[in-house]
Amino acid sequence: MLLSLKYKFLFVHIAKTGGTSVRATLNRYRWRDPWYYPMFMCSRLSSLSGHSIGAKLPRHARAICAYEMLPRELYDSLFKFAFVRNPWDLQVSSFHHIGRERPHLMEGREDFESFLRWKLDPERPHQYHIDTSIELQSDYLVDLHGKVIVDFVGRYERLQDDFRQVCEHVALPAPKLAHKRQAKDRGSFRKYYTDDTAALVAEHFKADIDMFGYTFDGD
Repeated sequence: MLLSLKYKFLFVHIAKTGGTSVRATLNRYRWRDPWYYPMFMCSRLSSLSGHSIGAKLPRHARAICAYEMLPRELYDSLFKFAFVRNPWDLQVSSFHHIGRERPHLMEGREDFESFLRWKLDPERPHQYHIDTSIELQSDYLVDLHGKVIVDFVGRYERLQDDFRQVCEHVALPAPKLAHKRQAKDRGSFRKYYTDDTAALVAEHFKADIDMFGYTFDGD
């Protein structure tokens, strides 16, 4: 999550949706924000205390976190935005990320189908934390009653164009995003799926698919 009081925006960073590129671009404006320095000190104090003083909005916090922690007038005055990604594509990204960053979790699950069935198995012991892409993206954008509490939801599939809209709204230049962590050697995500595994993702992430209008054959 990235908060700017000078430019009055709040970026809700959902993992694996291009958010690292967005953060890298917007971070340059932190140094022009007089509020950045006290916020940085609070962040350091929060880290040194084991985050027990609650002075920092976590990197991948949900919008409800800021909604509850910030004064309501301030929250309402911010332009709140996030980016989402096709759930089928997101799970392929997760597969490669975990294989690269935590290969010990992949033992016996080196192929995508085995990995996906294990990851989405409702009987899998919950003590095995995998990554945040097992969660609904829509949960990052709503309050406790399911009401959307952000102002703009862009798409990973049109990241540059939607980021330009964000910048226009907060009166900032819209430079070309540097696609950090972008994979260029995978081809279409569809080739990873069988009919059964595609249906498995459709069932598990139905709320996201319904809210954002994604399809397996579309973007």
